[in-house]
Amino acid sequence: MLNPEIEKRKTFAIISHPDAGKTTLTEKFLLFGGAINTAGAVKRNKANQSNTSDFMEIEKQRGISVATSVMGFEYSGKRINILDTPGHKDFAEDTYRTLSAVDSVILVVDCVKGVEEQTEKLMSVCRMRNTPVIIFVNKMDREGKEAFDLLDEIEEKLNISLCPLSWPIGLGHTFKGVYSIYNKHLNLFQPDKTKISNSVIAVEDLDDNNLTNFLKEKEISNLKDDLELVDGVYGQIDKDLYNDGLLAPVFFGSAINNFGIKELLDTFIDIAPSPRHREAEERDVLVDEKNFSGFVFKIHANLDPKHRDRIAFLRICSGKFERNKFYYHTRQDKKLKFSNPMDFMANEKSIVEEAWPGDVVGLYDSGNFKIGDTLTEGEKLQFKGIPSFSPSIFKEVENMDPMRTKQLEKGIEQLTDEGVAQLFVMQPGNRKVIGAVGELQFEVINFRLEHEYGAKCRFRTLSYTRSSWVTSSDRKKLDEFVKRKQQHIGFDKEANPVYLSDSEYMINLTKQDYPDIDFHKTSEFK
Repeated sequence: MLNPEIEKRKTFAIISHPDAGKTTLTEKFLLFGGAINTAGAVKRNKANQSNTSDFMEIEKQRGISVATSVMGFEYSGKRINILDTPGHKDFAEDTYRTLSAVDSVILVVDCVKGVEEQTEKLMSVCRMRNTPVIIFVNKMDREGKEAFDLLDEIEEKLNISLCPLSWPIGLGHTFKGVYSIYNKHLNLFQPDKTKISNSVIAVEDLDDNNLTNFLKEKEISNLKDDLELVDGVYGQIDKDLYNDGLLAPVFFGSAINNFGIKELLDTFIDIAPSPRHREAEERDVLVDEKNFSGFVFKIHANLDPKHRDRIAFLRICSGKFERNKFYYHTRQDKKLKFSNPMDFMANEKSIVEEAWPGDVVGLYDSGNFKIGDTLTEGEKLQFKGIPSFSPSIFKEVENMDPMRTKQLEKGIEQLTDEGVAQLFVMQPGNRKVIGAVGELQFEVINFRLEHEYGAKCRFRTLSYTRSSWVTSSDRKKLDEFVKRKQQHIGFDKEANPVYLSDSEYMINLTKQDYPDIDFHKTSEFK
């Protein structure tokens, strides 16, 4: 029997293609949890109305999420931890890392655009870990694709079986509401962007005479036909298949109008898994073990613009975390204690005395942590699943204000520690080269350097498009390779040599010339 504290925790991420309504959905969950009183849509003009989970200045200006937010709230006796992820593909690494810290996922699909490229990539990461997925089809109040067509597209593109647990009545201007197949009640549509609406009608069955007060005969008969077809094609929900990541329940609604969200949330807390065991390199760590363990999946500098701080986000995997207790940092082989561990409600923070598996706590960090670090009560463990990928854009940093060199160096050091991008140092001259997945990351770095560190720089684009970590069993041969290829070698934060090249062809040629050197596409070669 699991500890009731573990049983009541539900930790999940909301993922989607940009602009599908993910951050809006997060807001509405917080609204239902009583964590906020009114929700603010993402793209508002007034600064004071920007939404709760996007708190970095650049996010408010551009209406996109670029950093993962962590939020917790209580609902129906459960402790819900939401990790809201950036949808923009330039920040995919941040999202991949976040997916390593959750027990399940809600995937948002825009009913107008259907399944988009980024959605497919995110789904493939969920498949790598067999993460249970619930799909929320958003924007049903707009003219989009028909429900059955959408389900076919989702099944085909995301390669997963589906089971609708709610069903829309109409679409776009004829959208009347959602029928909950799971709870057998009807929720009639009243657009309300900020408050919780109460137009839920319980119906015993669809022959209930009461229905004709709310829906036309034709709408009732269409709904009955649809539900018969849904039952015939998709059948009942199999919770075991859902927990194994093989079957995705589907819900319909409109996040911005706060519609269909309650059905989603109520069913989610009923079927979504509580924290489960985790794989470490040494062994499987069970969730109900007595001893504490957890890992850092994200680092964020300057969460509070008034204070220069760095916060490491720690996902608890087993045992109980306690404030002011010493824990073992396995990579640095030293003990640390935390006097102000934090709990999050978007940008509100409070000190936490104890936390359980599934919880995410924020630890003030003076530079001890890197992404992937493990804390335990003494056992040497390393949790799996947080790689660094090879970037595709490389730019050299040019300082535009020599009087602010120190600030620039500190800013670049901290932002690359966060995992916004990767830093390589090239010789001669200690030149700093930043490698990133997309152009937007450079914009974010530039913006944050200026606004958070008071430093200005330019980026000079280099011709490289690939990076390979290089190793060899023969130290001499590796040193010789690094010396000969000096103009192509950068050193990462761990001082590992990385070979930068402008094409796959060049890497293959170099491999042939240096058969004793091993080339690795990610940093996980140890």
